[in-house]
Amino acid sequence: MYKKFEMELAGRTLCVDVDRVAKQANGAVLMHYGDTTVLCTATASEKPREGIDFFPLSVEYNERLYSVGKIPGGFNKREGKASENAVLTDRVIDRPMRPLFPKDYRNDVTLENLVLSVDQDCSPELTAMLGAAIATTISDIPFDGPISTTQVGLVGGEFVYNPTAAQKEASDLALTVASTREKVIMIEAGANEVPEQKMIEAIFAAHEVNQKVIAFIDTIVAECGKEKHTYESCAVPEELFAAIRKIVSPEAMEEAVFTDEKQVREENIRQITGQLEEAFAENGEWLAVLGEAVYQYQKKTVRKMILKDGKRPDGRKMDEIRHLSAEVDLIPRVHGSAMFTRGQTQICNVCTLAPLSEQQKLDGLDENEVSKRYMHHYNFPSYSVGETKPSRGPGRREIGHGALAERALIPVLPSEAEFPYAIRTVSETFESNGSTSMASTCASCMSLMAAGVPIKKMVAGISCGLVTGDSDDEFVLLTDIQGLEDFFGDMDFKVTGTREGITAIQMDIKIHGLTRPIVEGAIARCRQARLFIMDTCMKPAIAEPRKEVNKYAPKIEQITIDPQKIGDVVGKQGKVINKIIEETGVKIDIEDDGSVSVCGTDKEMIAKAVKIIESIVTDIDAGQIYTGKVVRIMNFGAFVELAPNKDGMVHISKLSDKRVAKVEDVVNIGDEVTVKVMEIDKMGRVNLSMRPGDLAGKEEKEKRERRREDR
Repeated sequence: MYKKFEMELAGRTLCVDVDRVAKQANGAVLMHYGDTTVLCTATASEKPREGIDFFPLSVEYNERLYSVGKIPGGFNKREGKASENAVLTDRVIDRPMRPLFPKDYRNDVTLENLVLSVDQDCSPELTAMLGAAIATTISDIPFDGPISTTQVGLVGGEFVYNPTAAQKEASDLALTVASTREKVIMIEAGANEVPEQKMIEAIFAAHEVNQKVIAFIDTIVAECGKEKHTYESCAVPEELFAAIRKIVSPEAMEEAVFTDEKQVREENIRQITGQLEEAFAENGEWLAVLGEAVYQYQKKTVRKMILKDGKRPDGRKMDEIRHLSAEVDLIPRVHGSAMFTRGQTQICNVCTLAPLSEQQKLDGLDENEVSKRYMHHYNFPSYSVGETKPSRGPGRREIGHGALAERALIPVLPSEAEFPYAIRTVSETFESNGSTSMASTCASCMSLMAAGVPIKKMVAGISCGLVTGDSDDEFVLLTDIQGLEDFFGDMDFKVTGTREGITAIQMDIKIHGLTRPIVEGAIARCRQARLFIMDTCMKPAIAEPRKEVNKYAPKIEQITIDPQKIGDVVGKQGKVINKIIEETGVKIDIEDDGSVSVCGTDKEMIAKAVKIIESIVTDIDAGQIYTGKVVRIMNFGAFVELAPNKDGMVHISKLSDKRVAKVEDVVNIGDEVTVKVMEIDKMGRVNLSMRPGDLAGKEEKEKRERRREDR
């Protein structure tokens, strides 16, 4: 027997099965939301992992294509590495849950979420978020839950909770909010320039919905919850802190960290650590946790400086942005490039344009997302932070940062009809000391404009930090946090947008949630800062998109043809289209709706290819004039190719105004000639003329006749 719990959530039934499957996990629930089914489990190791100074939490969102009735594509018919969507879902589950585990807990914890079935109107990502929280809360793993998550859309100016597939398509907002009983603990958003006040309303409307779900979870915990197990604490002994303070005074630690040069600060801490290692050389137990102790000593020092003394480590005011600079076109021959520098954070972004056929194809669970036209990729090499390690490709952090900058710019991109290109921007991190994802947004925006992408508005981004005291009312907001303030602070609140509104939000926190005044203050600070960045840094470098794409970028011309004539353009076994490509050197993409994109670097060749295609799909009528190639000669005349697979014949009597004894006296195979369609007979044969009199227009004929009359 198993226990089933149900509630109505946004007009659909949320059902939680406990003790039905996976009973050997510390906590497990089989989640049903509509027909979406996700198995969520929480498992912890019996003993802490040795030799680490962090909580080893692992979150997995496992997509199975059978959940939407698909077999994986390619040669390998089983799921491979996690999709980008799966990685982003892992992160969005991790972020609100990680702060609620004990800070001194070192047991490995894995939260597995297996997608078994997908109802497109009931988000499997949301179902997994709820399930992971419920499975952990009812388990014996120490966790200060429950939490709940709600998605919010904005359709026709009205909020929609946990929107359906159709509502998502029409929505100006894709907001995800996680909450504890009292506070907001995670925010993730993509938006079409939603005003700040509307965004705040949406966040706290979702917070209210979350309270209903938390009340529902409480009923499950009351009946099925396990007693939390005890664990071996890995907290730093207080005696060690006392001994450290005798050797390194608070004033000395403050002097060590009070600098705007990251390398200087790190060298100061290295010297302090060496001094302490020498002092405690005979105490192996203390040496094992000395690194964590020094870290916490720095943290307490920095937080006290900010909160009590009103001082930031680099001496800036609380709302002051570090030195800014920007430039474009620093990389030759690429389609667009820009570099954005903010303090010791530096991003170089390169934009590449390509035909729409090169857009990314998606093979995932969302039936509405089969391709992606705009791709933003983010790279974070070790040299950017003065370290050395081998590159193993992008990790979850890199994928998350790339997706955030991508989401920030999508609302201002031109439509495919306006700009028929696939677009890729790549952010290379040259230097990192705080919020490279927001620097990537700024650099990407400038790179797109430099490449001639007609984006609708300029987008910038900035991060706001937080240091809290003993009460909810005691807090300090920090504009443009550097790495140290991120490590030792309580929040990394990233906001991107235009002058009119917000395009993306991502919030990471280390505490048990934010009050409304903190959220409102952070959003206001970010607006003020991003406008300052646009006006004083980005606009002087490049104020608007260039009127034309870069000379090294492909040129694309789009036409629309009758879908029934696509076969004529392609030809048998692709012979016609391949001949056009061979003759002009262009790339041709044809969609099922008749949209044709002709791409190349030579405008003349593009125009030639378009003209050939148009000639193929245009019906031949009497009176039309063509330029064609002589393809066959007979005794009685010459055959001229008007378009691929469309020939006409010029009778020997129509080759010239004068008498012609032999066809070859006037034309030879391969000659380009101008002809006029005189008639199309009952057999469909096209009769042509090359006689100057026939080729002349009506006005020319009238002039000629008047001259004849005058004579």
